[in-house]
Amino acid sequence: MSRLLVGPFNRVEGDLEVALEVQDGRVASAQVNATMYRGFEQILQGKPAHDALVYVPRICGICSVSQSVAAARALADLGGITMPANGQHATNLILATENLADHLTHFYLFFMPDFCRPIYAAHAWHPELVRRFATDTGERVRLAIAARQRWLMLLGTLGGKWPHTHAIEPGGSSRAIDAAERVRLLARVREFRAFLEREMFASPLDVFNAIDSEEALWQWYAHNPHAGDVRLFLSLVHDAQLQHLGPGPGRYLSYGAYAQAHDSAAPAQEGVAPTQGGFAATQGGFALARGVWCDGPLGQPGSAQALDVSSITEDATHAWLVDGGVPLHPMQGVTQPLLDKAGAYTWNKAPRLNQQVVETGAIARQLVSGQALVRDVVMRHGGTVYTRVLARLVELARMVSEMEHWLHQIVPEQPFCVPTHLPKDGQGVGLSEAARGSLGHWVCLEGGRIANYQIVAPTGWNFSPRDATGQPGALEQALVDAPVREGEQTPVAVQHIVRSFDPCMVCTVH
Repeated sequence: MSRLLVGPFNRVEGDLEVALEVQDGRVASAQVNATMYRGFEQILQGKPAHDALVYVPRICGICSVSQSVAAARALADLGGITMPANGQHATNLILATENLADHLTHFYLFFMPDFCRPIYAAHAWHPELVRRFATDTGERVRLAIAARQRWLMLLGTLGGKWPHTHAIEPGGSSRAIDAAERVRLLARVREFRAFLEREMFASPLDVFNAIDSEEALWQWYAHNPHAGDVRLFLSLVHDAQLQHLGPGPGRYLSYGAYAQAHDSAAPAQEGVAPTQGGFAATQGGFALARGVWCDGPLGQPGSAQALDVSSITEDATHAWLVDGGVPLHPMQGVTQPLLDKAGAYTWNKAPRLNQQVVETGAIARQLVSGQALVRDVVMRHGGTVYTRVLARLVELARMVSEMEHWLHQIVPEQPFCVPTHLPKDGQGVGLSEAARGSLGHWVCLEGGRIANYQIVAPTGWNFSPRDATGQPGALEQALVDAPVREGEQTPVAVQHIVRSFDPCMVCTVH
């Protein structure tokens, strides 16, 4: 058995190393190391409660809105605050804009360029993939970057700026949207829809959203196999064996994405046509439901379960942090560095749900919310590189219609934000869904100041180390049995698996 240290990884947000034990050309075991410590949870201690809304967006420049939403929800929970319908719609629009930008970035800039490597030169799809996805020179890469730039201009209107948008408050959005702005925003969303339909899916989004099984997906592919970038991804799935690569733990967590307003019905507004694709019929109060999904045996349906937030714990046994000897619920959590700790190999704690390893991300959201295509492909293949990427593509297509629906629901004459009055003492929990998965903020206030603030980020769940019982985290499990070719120092299969989770290491170590 040989040992291989892979890292740092390119095209990954933050610093990451993976230590592999390799035997007979396969990964026998893996340890995932988040190599950085940042200390936001210590920085927040002693600060006034509202300061969290300024600090936490700075955790990350590509998912700062997600941190803002979680912090605002934690303070709203602490103060018993309910935002008005307009505020909820605006917050959802701001969050969805950032999340869809991340999905677009992942596909065009992080994941697909790996298949341009010379190791794949013998495959029939390789020349076309290089033409489209080669870093810096790929035709579709350039188009996607331009589309992303125009798309993020939404946040200038919705939130004033991006990143580190400050419009999100516990009581709603401080940036009201008037009727003329709403029409311009809708035009921007429809411009993005046109890019997706023309370049990425080469198909109307309503047609793609109607695909309800893997058989129907491959029929859609066969109808025009050379059109669009999603079909090119499907062309390499079987060739590169992505449906078998990187199987996860088979349990998936979603906190629920895009909370729905209590009075979501609004009259049609002049200049804004109703949409066909909205799915505002809520599932547990969210556009994408809250819960846990557990796979059945391959070929058999899985099952949805309710989420018990009180069963979340963090185990710091193998982190360079004080562990206290037992896993702790985040509300009682401690994030205190302990260098030279025996047995530690990362700055990341090991989050667990009812003592079990879970995976989070778009695949979890789509499974829990009952998306038929994702449930079918996961039933057939489990959580793999193929199904994780496909779930992001499904979510990208699906949420554009919902954003059009939220814009239609806004009533400009109504309030977007209510005043925030917080008690001097109390606790609050803010749960949200970032592009990469479930994000939670837990805050404890004493005398009007933050006594404790704990954050559990999506990559914290997916890239967790072993816990006290020796259970590997989701990525550590997914890397086992990955092929390592002779002479590879940075195995391409390992890179595919890592990127299928789309890690954000700076959020992991906040």
